[in-house]
Amino acid sequence: MTAHLVVQFGERIPELPRDPTLVDLLNGSAGSNLETLAHLLHGHVPVDEIQAPAAAVEYARRLAQRGTPPSALLRAYRLGQQLILRWANDEIARRVADPALALQTSHLLTETSFQYVDAVSEDVMSAYQTERERWLANRSAVQRETVEALVRGDRLDLAATETALGYRLRQHHLGLVLWTAGAETGLADSERLLARLGQRLGAAGHPLFVPRDRDTAWAWLPIGRSAEVDTAAIAEVLASDADGIRVAIGTPEAGEPGFRATHLGAAAAHGVVQLGQLDAPVVSYAEPSVRAAAMLAGDLGATRRMVARTLGDLAHDTDAAARMRETLLAFVEDRESYVATAARLHLHKNTVKYRVDRAIEARGKPIGEERLDLELALVACRWLGPEVLRAGAGVG
Repeated sequence: MTAHLVVQFGERIPELPRDPTLVDLLNGSAGSNLETLAHLLHGHVPVDEIQAPAAAVEYARRLAQRGTPPSALLRAYRLGQQLILRWANDEIARRVADPALALQTSHLLTETSFQYVDAVSEDVMSAYQTERERWLANRSAVQRETVEALVRGDRLDLAATETALGYRLRQHHLGLVLWTAGAETGLADSERLLARLGQRLGAAGHPLFVPRDRDTAWAWLPIGRSAEVDTAAIAEVLASDADGIRVAIGTPEAGEPGFRATHLGAAAAHGVVQLGQLDAPVVSYAEPSVRAAAMLAGDLGATRRMVARTLGDLAHDTDAAARMRETLLAFVEDRESYVATAARLHLHKNTVKYRVDRAIEARGKPIGEERLDLELALVACRWLGPEVLRAGAGVG
């Protein structure tokens, strides 16, 4: 019966591991469960003292370590009960001539098997959950220490590092920082969103997800041999499934050095969003203005002074000044084309000209004077906001 059950489990529950070690443990679990059930049927063990056999508990723990869905374990118990009752009823029909006795025997077997499965499945599921929590906590600690060493640039054994992370370093990576606004299920939601992003981008394996605190996580998507990432696809997923989660993205990089570089880009983009108190669902380090803002955030004192000196009255934290800065930055980036700027901002060309003229007047200098400082100052205001602006009325 044990051999029959193990074969059926393997054929009908594909989530159960097939490697020899786990199959041996499954044999032990099935056999010990049958033996304990037999003791119960013989009256050797009272119903209220039923406990899961040690082999069954150990098998549940191993499944927890492998990340096998708990539903697969419960299904094995339900399927096992079905197969045992089918065999037993066939034996009753063959051996018991008295219909009343046959019915009574079948009823006894059915009731006893339900009592057994109810009690034992509760034990093994408790063992599974306890082991899963312990295993994840330990693995999370190891992963976090390993990731921090990689980000610091420590020299590590590549094979041992990949084993500790459960993630392959010899490929291209896309680093991400995911964070929420304090939702209780924030990390779980972020991990699910990461999985959806991986599926949408055709990731070459399982993502690496490392919680940093209750709201924030570092993550890496394995993108195989390709250094190309469809940012439009990322935006689509976030627009439909983000549910309050914000994402900062690095640039695709290769190998162990790339693992660090793509994370540093994502972390820098995250820092820009946090400093600027922006509510954008996604920000990418691939955007040149984000990279510039990240460097400008490295010395906020110098950046504030540059913004004040370069922008004059445009450096005030008002809605009117913000509109003029936005229009002037687009105008500079579009090579001082009123038509292109109007198309980008969805404004009339005359509105663009009016705002640009007012911005130049508020600045007190023509666009060509200190042009590089002008563009950097406008980028700093766009991304870093109140951190580099001056309070006060300014331009109206």
